[in-house]
Amino acid sequence: MSEEMNTMTPQTEEQEHSEQVRIRREKLTKLQDMGRNPFLIERWDVDHHSKDIKDNFEQVEGKFVVMAGRIMAKRQMGKASFVDIQDKQGRIQCYVRQDAITPEEYEVFLTYDLGDIIGIKGEVFKTRHGEISIKVKELVLLSKSLQPLPDKWHGLKDQDMRYRQRYVDLIVNPEVRDTFILRSKIIHEVKRFLEEERGFLEVDTPILTTIAGGANARPFSTHHNTLDIDMKMRISNELFLKRLIVGGLDRVYEMGKMFRNEGMDRNHNPEFTSMELYQAYGDMDDMMDITENVFANVAKVLYGTTVIEYQGKKFDLQPPWQRLDMAQAVKKWVGVDFDEIQTDEEARKAAIAHGIDPEEAETMTRGTIIAELFEEHCEEYLDGPVFITGHPVEISPLAKRDPKDPRITRRFEAYINTWEVANAFSELNDPIDQYQRFKDQQAQLEGGDDEAHPMDEDFVNALEVGLPPTGGLGIGIDRMIILMTDSPSIRDIILFPTMKPL
Repeated sequence: MSEEMNTMTPQTEEQEHSEQVRIRREKLTKLQDMGRNPFLIERWDVDHHSKDIKDNFEQVEGKFVVMAGRIMAKRQMGKASFVDIQDKQGRIQCYVRQDAITPEEYEVFLTYDLGDIIGIKGEVFKTRHGEISIKVKELVLLSKSLQPLPDKWHGLKDQDMRYRQRYVDLIVNPEVRDTFILRSKIIHEVKRFLEEERGFLEVDTPILTTIAGGANARPFSTHHNTLDIDMKMRISNELFLKRLIVGGLDRVYEMGKMFRNEGMDRNHNPEFTSMELYQAYGDMDDMMDITENVFANVAKVLYGTTVIEYQGKKFDLQPPWQRLDMAQAVKKWVGVDFDEIQTDEEARKAAIAHGIDPEEAETMTRGTIIAELFEEHCEEYLDGPVFITGHPVEISPLAKRDPKDPRITRRFEAYINTWEVANAFSELNDPIDQYQRFKDQQAQLEGGDDEAHPMDEDFVNALEVGLPPTGGLGIGIDRMIILMTDSPSIRDIILFPTMKPL
């Protein structure tokens, strides 16, 4: 018996939903037959919103206001009703009396459903119970909702459906709307800080390119019919921005979508928002200063403090942040001292002893082994905020070599909550060195590494024209927002995350 009930329950819910849709469509037809088609209404001149009225009640009490919103609750008491409407700021109660809008209008109003969008005109007052409300004098149906909203007790709880139907998620889960308002504030504050306090110019660079450069990642491919050429969607905007530094735009930044044809998890979406900036006559240390202050400033604007809380853990973003060399991190958490290991052969032995496949290790160098051991065994300890420095040249094809040790580069990655949130270089501006590194990467690409960096001869040509000493920085804006809003995953801070079709 219980099995039969279980198999029938989803069908019953589906039938109930279909019945509600049918009834709503019938109501729409009746309204249209009465000459009240809501979809013919073009505008409603709103002059007040819910939170503004509540926050400034003493100034607006007794005043006539024009509002609009979605019906979220209805309570009928004979010839009067209370209805809660939700606008962009929140909810407010409206008091609708038959004698205030006429009996005919009141009867039509009673047919309206939860989810319908109405426009109201009325007077601001406070009920006997002290709730700020609107005494409605005129009420118009502006849009008919033909799909029932999730009920108030269960809401839209299915995570997958929330991401697929974000428009419903925003209606029934107010905290979701708050998250995306915070997202907008974070982006605005990052831009304001760079432009007003550091003198950067916002620019736009191509999303469609013939060479997907600036990072080691697998691109998305497409084809341009008119030119009859294969193209890639950008994985980074680095190489175009550095061309602008060559051209004399000394401080530039761009925030926008990047696209990488890679895995998906709580921190990765195929399209994501990144910000990169480049400062002529600056270096890695200048980029550290900008990184610390961008994060600290955003936290202070949002919360009035540099201390943020994420999933129960607290992080103080106040500069200066800790600095830690990559090889020293490997020594600390893996127990391998690369000050004592100078050759590739010695490094391979250490790699095999710490779990790297012998066949894979055979093609690795001392530098790639340091990076592999760090990624596999050290990142999990980097609660931070901390800057990891000393990246091997093999994994940093666009960074300047460290003059004290040419095997490593002037580069850092910033970590918070074990996540990489920023990546920066003292940019390589030696065209001969850059060409050779691209050549090495191109050989890896042709050898089957689809994340290796392709040759970009025009960029080498730009370097030959002359790139000044330059500091470059990339910040993962989505990861910053995840941390700043205490969100569980990247899908919770992207309005429409990538989903497999049903």
